[in-house]
Amino acid sequence: MPTNLHTKITQRQPGIILYGITPPKANNTPEKIAEIAALQVERIAPLNVDGLVLYDIQDEADRTDAARPFPFLATLDPLTYSRDYLAALDIPKINYRCVGKYSPEQFRADLSALGNGVSVFVGAASREQQVSLSVAQAYALRRETNPDLLVGGVAIPERHLVKNDEHIRVAHKVAEGCSFFVTQCVYNVEAAKNFLSDYYYACQASGTAMVPIIFTITPCGSVKTLEFMKWLGISIPKWLENDLIHSGDILAKSLDVCKRIFSELLQYANEKGIPVGCNVESVAIRKDEIEASLQLVRDVQAMFSRV
Repeated sequence: MPTNLHTKITQRQPGIILYGITPPKANNTPEKIAEIAALQVERIAPLNVDGLVLYDIQDEADRTDAARPFPFLATLDPLTYSRDYLAALDIPKINYRCVGKYSPEQFRADLSALGNGVSVFVGAASREQQVSLSVAQAYALRRETNPDLLVGGVAIPERHLVKNDEHIRVAHKVAEGCSFFVTQCVYNVEAAKNFLSDYYYACQASGTAMVPIIFTITPCGSVKTLEFMKWLGISIPKWLENDLIHSGDILAKSLDVCKRIFSELLQYANEKGIPVGCNVESVAIRKDEIEASLQLVRDVQAMFSRV
């Protein structure tokens, strides 16, 4: 049964609002996982978002030689967590799949289990990473096994700063079957606007309809979290990094920054008719950071209501 999220994506509507979380650590007991899930259902149910993003976490140590600020701990499979623990949350779930860590047989089974839901296919973190399945193979399996599955891709504005080809990558993935894109967390508004601009003019030149681009924003509650975001490849301009570190209240400052960034992106997109949405990411365990992410959802909803 198509959901409102399906309709918004397939009709390329602006204003999609998502909330993104990481499943609990895999080494938790089933009782602890159920306890965490109950708290998340209680927090998320009143938000009135279009969908819940469930991240599929992979160790990205191959991507950089820098030391990881936080140790990698495996999390519960998002599809398992969604199906077995979040059934009480009556909103569409967007299950991420880091396709490289699955065998073709495993991935085919996952595609069947996802039914006519929504998923985002994620490629390898680096060229050095050993994979069992490529993104191109994942798209082919989806067309063969479950063409009714609505598939999204990942867009990385920071990559556009270096290679100036993110809009071309997006166009290629649309041709492979992607219907929308969720970005990496944005703290560099110039990178995001450069990507949007090139995407817009490329679509104008080719006569191609633009698909929804859903920008991810997330509050940052500590200097250690800031270091981790940089380790993940999130571009944070030096002036902004300085302002956050010396703000006296990094969480409040980052919340203000996130609102200003998305407001600027929304205004730019609206001027050009680009269908943009927002994914508010909440991957922290501290209560104040979680509360900040919930407030950010409400702030973004207010922005869309004024458009």
